Amino acid sequence: MLPDVGPEGPTVTAMRARELGRKSVVVGDRVALVGDTSGAAGALARIVRIAERRSVLRRTAEDDATTTEGRLERVVVANADQLMIVSALADPPPRTGFIDRCLVAAYDADIEPLLCLTKADLAGPEAVLGYYTELELPYVLIQPDSDLDALRTLLAGRISVMVGHSGVGKSTLVNRLVPEADRAVGTVSAIGRGRHTSTSAVALRLPPAPGAKGDPGWIIDTPGVRSFGLAHVSADSLLHGFPDLVEGTVNCPANCQHTADEADCALDAWVAAGKADQRRLASYRRLLASRAGEVDPRGEPTQRGPGEREE
Repeated sequence: MLPDVGPEGPTVTAMRARELGRKSVVVGDRVALVGDTSGAAGALARIVRIAERRSVLRRTAEDDATTTEGRLERVVVANADQLMIVSALADPPPRTGFIDRCLVAAYDADIEPLLCLTKADLAGPEAVLGYYTELELPYVLIQPDSDLDALRTLLAGRISVMVGHSGVGKSTLVNRLVPEADRAVGTVSAIGRGRHTSTSAVALRLPPAPGAKGDPGWIIDTPGVRSFGLAHVSADSLLHGFPDLVEGTVNCPANCQHTADEADCALDAWVAAGKADQRRLASYRRLLASRAGEVDPRGEPTQRGPGEREE
């Protein structure tokens, strides 16, 4: 959480007051405190109020709302301005299906996405950027020895939540941005899987850049995730997670479900005319099928993106 003690205030240990009942406090919440807010050793304050959330990033364990796990909605973070999707360009390979899911969640929560491509020393970004060329996504390329000035500029003045598979270098990046964070760093196995080195979400204030003025911003590091279920996202909102396809539905018949079984769906003609990538349409339809419980949301995608194996 981000307590209302000011950005330069002390670090305060606080517990939730009993009068809040079952109302949960999540990372990013703005809260009101009473009691000892000095930050002294052994001091303890109470959280007595949670401010209205400007944004809420959610996910479910599964896509299918007919299952128990699919209905179990998890708040990832509150009040974020930006979702930084961290993906490696190699070791492990990029998984555009996962990135697509994160984009849907970001647009649904009215949070701006930022694509952060790590391990750019091992592979080029052309395949991934080509897949998203119609979206004009903001992105940064990260190498082990590259400076982070461009990234710091995109993070300044914002609360940015970082998500990504384990092994993509998220914790390493956090430690470069906030050296005192000392986030645990793991290794990637021979089959391209990383260990879950971050076990809990944590908000970290970015240090000011030399000579820079203004708020440097916050980053919220989250544990590596294997899936990003979207059962909480409506079918209409799911489509708006694919803005390159939205215009193509204008000529669809009323109540078109946009699935591959819809003979008169205009999206096929839209793609055939070169106005969107066939892989994007396949990804969108796969998410539709996942919502209907027709496919395993962690299974193989209908059509892979560059180097993709979605989990």
